[in-house]
Amino acid sequence: MQPDPTTFLPISANDLERRSWAELDVLLITGDAYVDHPSYGAAVIGRLLESRGYRVGLIAQPDWRSLADFTVLGRPRLFVGITSGNVDSMVANHTAAGKPRRRDSASPGNRGGLRPDRALIVYANRVREAFGMVPIVLGGLEASLRRLAHYDAWSDRVRRSVLLDAKADILVYGMGEKAVLEIAARLKRDGEKADLDGIRGTAVVRGAGELPADALLLPAFEEVRDDPGRFSEAFRLTYAQMNPVTARPLAQPHAGRFLVQQRASFPLSPAELDELHELPYAREAHPVYAEQGGVRAVETVRFSMISHRGCCGECSFCSLFMHQGRVVTSRSPDSLVREAELLTARPDFRGTITDIGGPTANLFLAACSRWERGGFCADRGCLTPEVCPQLRLDCNASLEVYRRINRLPGVRHVFIASGFRHDLLIREEVRTYLEEVLSRHISGRMKVAPEHADDAVLAVMNKPPLEVYERFLDLLAAVNRRSRQRRYLVSYYISAHPGSGLKEALNLALWLNRRRLRPEQVQDYMPLPMTVSGCITHTGVHPLSGEEVYVARSARERKLQRALLQPQLPGNRPLVAEALRVLGASGLVKEFYPRGDAGAVRGRPRRRT
Repeated sequence: MQPDPTTFLPISANDLERRSWAELDVLLITGDAYVDHPSYGAAVIGRLLESRGYRVGLIAQPDWRSLADFTVLGRPRLFVGITSGNVDSMVANHTAAGKPRRRDSASPGNRGGLRPDRALIVYANRVREAFGMVPIVLGGLEASLRRLAHYDAWSDRVRRSVLLDAKADILVYGMGEKAVLEIAARLKRDGEKADLDGIRGTAVVRGAGELPADALLLPAFEEVRDDPGRFSEAFRLTYAQMNPVTARPLAQPHAGRFLVQQRASFPLSPAELDELHELPYAREAHPVYAEQGGVRAVETVRFSMISHRGCCGECSFCSLFMHQGRVVTSRSPDSLVREAELLTARPDFRGTITDIGGPTANLFLAACSRWERGGFCADRGCLTPEVCPQLRLDCNASLEVYRRINRLPGVRHVFIASGFRHDLLIREEVRTYLEEVLSRHISGRMKVAPEHADDAVLAVMNKPPLEVYERFLDLLAAVNRRSRQRRYLVSYYISAHPGSGLKEALNLALWLNRRRLRPEQVQDYMPLPMTVSGCITHTGVHPLSGEEVYVARSARERKLQRALLQPQLPGNRPLVAEALRVLGASGLVKEFYPRGDAGAVRGRPRRRT
């Protein structure tokens, strides 16, 4: 289906002319291609502002080498909002080994290199050149993870807040809807001199005499840059101030000025989340990309629906805690059914809803009495060291939503492509949920993320111990024996995560061999800014426990760890042999290659996982 350009936010002067607009209220700039879908942050913020009566335009992936692309829609009346896209621009542009990525599914034609490194800084500098002192608002994941002094793995140093480097006026962290509406309202009322202090979910730069009275002072940028101990202290204090009910503002000195982080925003209510996802999205990439090969990423989300946001797992390597938060908010069943009805009305709908999910599929409709007041426990996790008894999982209600959607005219399949928490699937009370999901809502393979098989590494990751995953595997095998339809797993593992040396990687590899598993999804560990694991990578110390943690720092060791997990891949045999030799375990080579060289060269799989 070829979408009508007039159903999108304006991207050109012709679009403004068709609307008889002399100027925009808000200009949004994004490092992704323009996909008008609720999976894309720029589209969500644009549609939300539009719904409140603001005239909004969008510039996607401007050529940062000149000013031409930045000025096509003119200077906006209120502000310019900038995001690097759905992921940090350094992650989008570089592999875990630091090599440039040649492909980018969020760009037309799957081409890499269409957004700059450190996109927030580059785009903001170009906006300043083009429009002078127009208010600039930073947002998105890159802004969230770089709002304070942070460790940057790509330069292997501590960088100051991106707000100072970008010379922007205000930074929005988290999902940002409430903060952006408040910023727009203040600027509309008071103009460019509007007071932007005190807005939840934002950060600003202020002088010593302008700090909130109850601000918590963090170690200065210069201290955390030079002293890993002070870096850990700053991280620990920041981590403890993410509860919107109990948080205090933070103030971090940067060369005499202060980065002030206001309290976190309260999560959206279910009704607010419903409204957000029912805005009039085109659910397509803009037609301007048709002649450029289209945007591949839209294919995975066109017929999918987001059921909830937030994650209470607090995995050490994950950015969700610092961005979406720990409180899970779910949409109402009626809202999801209405969205499904819209999808079925499309002429290109072929009968399959490809996903109803979120950060963790089986946290849909999860609840806790503390969450209902907007907060969470400070002294224990929701899922670790074990699942909290106060966490309520309404799996029967989830199934009823899937059944309602499956009964809609034209719907043949309702699939769940998002990942599941396996530790929430082993309890007897969710057995019906598991069996029905496996039989009706998985298109062949269920996604889970055990991540490792060494309990010490799993503890550093803040993941459940191996015994929990083994119980899940045995349960899945039992369900498969009783079913005519076999369901398999896509299991995700991380190589060279902090805590894992060659010995721990070998433990994981031997466990996979004993289980006759050959993992397809192995991710080289990438230290993300403002995550627990990123802090450990920089300091060698767990910031919350104070314990020393081993970190694989050489590229060679990381490569050897990865090879141990995928010995069947062509070219990995010499690396496996080297790793075993380093460990003094060369006699174990037969565990990896029981059939000799031929099996390794041809990459013969055992059971895939």
